[in-house]
Amino acid sequence: MFETVVFYVFAAILLLSALRVITARNPVHGVLALVLAFFTAAGIWLLLRAEFLAITLVLVYVGAVMVLFLFVVMMLDINLERLREGFWKNLPMAVVVGGIMAFEMVAVLAQRYFGAAARTRAVPADYSNTRELGRVLYTQYVYAFEIAAVILLVAIIAAIALTLRRRKDSRTQDPARQVAARREERVRLVSMPAEKER
Repeated sequence: MFETVVFYVFAAILLLSALRVITARNPVHGVLALVLAFFTAAGIWLLLRAEFLAITLVLVYVGAVMVLFLFVVMMLDINLERLREGFWKNLPMAVVVGGIMAFEMVAVLAQRYFGAAARTRAVPADYSNTRELGRVLYTQYVYAFEIAAVILLVAIIAAIALTLRRRKDSRTQDPARQVAARREERVRLVSMPAEKER
């Protein structure tokens, strides 16, 4: 009973914060509402006893991605009027996509009412969903996991290559020239006569 109440409270907070993300006039407020939505979703994952996914959601999205978004939004001079210009033009497409997403969520949540009962199995006392997730990920889906890793690596290299700019006035070091340097080329001894006291 307590878990059900907590779930509905978290679900209400999640829906309100998600609604606030798309209705906030200030981009910083929208990003903060998205942080709250991710944090609340992590709480729902904890209720489902998926601790690893909840911690990953907090560390990756709340701890890294959303903080980066927040700093970018705060440091950029965003013209709010230009952002709102295409709102009404894109509203019909947004309503269609949102309706499809809502239908999918309702279909998944209401599957037991349509006769598709979920299959459950008994789990031992020392069951760990992190170990189970790792076992499935690195045995059954190992090829898909490796392909995704290679695609992400290629994307990182492509992003670095596209944004790399070589400036003519930039100074760089050549380690080979530094190692090959000799004392005679760097230091010059000058013989000067000693000064006489007056």
